[in-house]
Amino acid sequence: MLKYVGIRVLQAIPVLFFIMLASFLLIHLVPGDPARIQLGSHAPQSQVEALRRQLGLERPLIAQFWTFVTGAVHLSFGESLSLHQSVGTVIRSKAGLTTMLMLYSLLISLVLTVPLGILAAVKRDRPVDHVIRVVGMVFFVMPSFWLGLLLALVFGLVLGVLPTGGYETGFGGEIRSLTLPALALGLVMAPLFLRSLRAGVIQMLDKGFVEAARARGFSQRRVLFGHVLRNASISTVTLVGLTVGALLSWTLVVENVFALPGLGSLLVAAVSARDYPLIQGLAVVLAVGVVIINLLTDLAYAAIDPRVRL
Repeated sequence: MLKYVGIRVLQAIPVLFFIMLASFLLIHLVPGDPARIQLGSHAPQSQVEALRRQLGLERPLIAQFWTFVTGAVHLSFGESLSLHQSVGTVIRSKAGLTTMLMLYSLLISLVLTVPLGILAAVKRDRPVDHVIRVVGMVFFVMPSFWLGLLLALVFGLVLGVLPTGGYETGFGGEIRSLTLPALALGLVMAPLFLRSLRAGVIQMLDKGFVEAARARGFSQRRVLFGHVLRNASISTVTLVGLTVGALLSWTLVVENVFALPGLGSLLVAAVSARDYPLIQGLAVVLAVGVVIINLLTDLAYAAIDPRVRL
């Protein structure tokens, strides 16, 4: 196990390096001078040049990139150009909300997926199965931000039961604020997991061990949840790990739709201000998060199915 984790960590190093390089080059290709943006369009050119020297922007790109890499190795991304705080401090203050939103949306997605996936598999090629798949496909083709706007319109403006934006304090307020965006993300992801779980359950139902369990007098519920679901969920766990990157991008977009003060809003503000250190720090943190989740997904195989050898 430790050897496997070590190999995966080593494999992640070049991936993270190229992500750092890509984020560094892309943000420097975006038009706009951070010094000019901070001082305003009417500031004298001499002040702009002085601020560029103060921020180290006059140095060659290779020197700036090397400073970024060495700082990232020591988990130090410098100071935000627009917020004038440590990049690490700024990211930590926003990461909790984004993490909660992702976990909440995953929970909603799985709560919908498991019963509906089993029902569709048991009733395969019947009207119930067709309805579940068609409705799932409708939600899948809808962009997450568009679905979020529809949910805000229905539950926020028409029914008035949930807030359409902002972030309330306290546990109850946090849940209220995150419910609509999490529901938008969960409904978009659920069809992906639903199709995978349905196919896995159908495949397992045709296996000999299922017939043997039924012959022993096991109830249908025990067969489904004790034998079929555990074996059928491996492909779904794989899909969850592969979807994390897409979920993260959807989360950043939906946060802006609902005006949530998470990493999505922080990233948009950083790009608008050409805040190089903050953008680069966000790119590294998000990439590390995806790598860790993919590693945990692989480790979950052995926990679900002991026959899997890492």
